[in-house]
Amino acid sequence: MATILFAAGGTGGHLYPAIAIAEEIRKKEPKATIAFVGTKEKIEARVVPQKGYQFHAIWISGFSRRLKVKNILFPLKVIVSLFQSFFLIKKVHPDVVVGTGGYVCGPVLFVASLLGIPTVVHESNSYPGVTTRMLASKVSKVFITFEVTKKWISSSANVECVGTPTREELSLVSRTDGSRFFGLDPNKKTLIAFGGSLGAASINKAMQEVVEDAIAHDYQIIWQTGDADWQSANAVQQHANIKVMKYVDRMDCGYAAADVAISRSGATTLAELTRLGKPAILVPYPFAAANHQEMNAQTMVESGAAVMIKDSELQGTLLHTVRELLFNENKCAEMREKSLLLGKSNAGCEIAEKVLAMKK
Repeated sequence: MATILFAAGGTGGHLYPAIAIAEEIRKKEPKATIAFVGTKEKIEARVVPQKGYQFHAIWISGFSRRLKVKNILFPLKVIVSLFQSFFLIKKVHPDVVVGTGGYVCGPVLFVASLLGIPTVVHESNSYPGVTTRMLASKVSKVFITFEVTKKWISSSANVECVGTPTREELSLVSRTDGSRFFGLDPNKKTLIAFGGSLGAASINKAMQEVVEDAIAHDYQIIWQTGDADWQSANAVQQHANIKVMKYVDRMDCGYAAADVAISRSGATTLAELTRLGKPAILVPYPFAAANHQEMNAQTMVESGAAVMIKDSELQGTLLHTVRELLFNENKCAEMREKSLLLGKSNAGCEIAEKVLAMKK
């Protein structure tokens, strides 16, 4: 019976690929022991127990590129998290340790590699994060989503391009059930807007105009604002057609209810959109490392699966684009078809098989 430890969290983009792999492992080995390690403050502390997996916390955070007081604690956090990872691994006795990018992976995968335990890091984005680049030559395998990622990873790494895993549950909800979850009418055109698990201030600002248009022209919006903008957005948008939420826990229902999505272009989001064939208006995060979100979005645009608006051009442009796309049945159908061609719905299954094959 396998024991698999996942190091994942910080954002939904790092957590949900790990959950997708865990779900596939559970299907293949129902008696497998699956545990997650993350932090107490982020999304993983809430979502992982909800999914029925063991959760362990370590004391670690990212290092801000800007001058911030919290950076002073970073060296201490690294040292503490390395010791915590050592004792956790000794307690759990994993056969394989899997990380899906982000700072949570660093200490856990580093310690596991020193202990001779098979290790995997999965990188969803075209440009690999700092943690992935640091770990690539130390782990047993590196799984990537884009072929171009190889040029930024150590030549000594064992790299395979497999795609980004997505959760099967995303495909199991009907439009009617998804709409009812939010108290919306399945017969009305519906837009879902989100800027990742933390929200996006620029998207939220541009959405104010779209919301007014939705109320005037009787279409619906599911709007995930993140915590920072929720109170101000919710206070002014009290209407049956508009659902304003800090965080959408049931993204399966959100995607199912929506005709078109407005989002950032992180790799996990794109993997989910293409699994479902969801027409999208992509707004790349302008400060992403090596501008990788724009690179991700450009792949979708060139394939005809999405349109892209730069963050600096959102005001006014967003509403015009929504109007052009949401009620254009032919355009949406064409984008849906192109999007599905890009989707790699089998990525999670493939990675799960490879992980289980690594057991000693």
